[in-house]
Amino acid sequence: MINSILHSSILVADTSASLEFYQKTLGLKVDPSRPNLGYPGAWLNIGKQQIHLIELPNPDPIDGRPKHGGHDRHIALSSNQFDQIIDRLKTNQIDFTLSRSGRNALFFRDPDGNAIEVIGT
Repeated sequence: MINSILHSSILVADTSASLEFYQKTLGLKVDPSRPNLGYPGAWLNIGKQQIHLIELPNPDPIDGRPKHGGHDRHIALSSNQFDQIIDRLKTNQIDFTLSRSGRNALFFRDPDGNAIEVIGT
């Protein structure tokens, strides 16, 4: 009945800062077709899927989240340039942890504390 995930939405405090982070760190491109939805945000393309940045108040605390993003809600992305992702994280001084499952994967957080997993393919 369900064939794929089309998008995942995350709450952000500052769309501009989040766009800079996602574009600089992951090389994501903005989909300019996002209509005016009555609040700031952006759609970021990942193949045929998207991440929707939504600038609205976040009801969840940022403090107290697990250091390892695999123990929290997260978005999992695949990359065929895994080593380049690691280089970008290190260059931008973004803390990350490796997957504890032994997979070629890592976890880090965006400026709003949202956990991101990247799995090397």
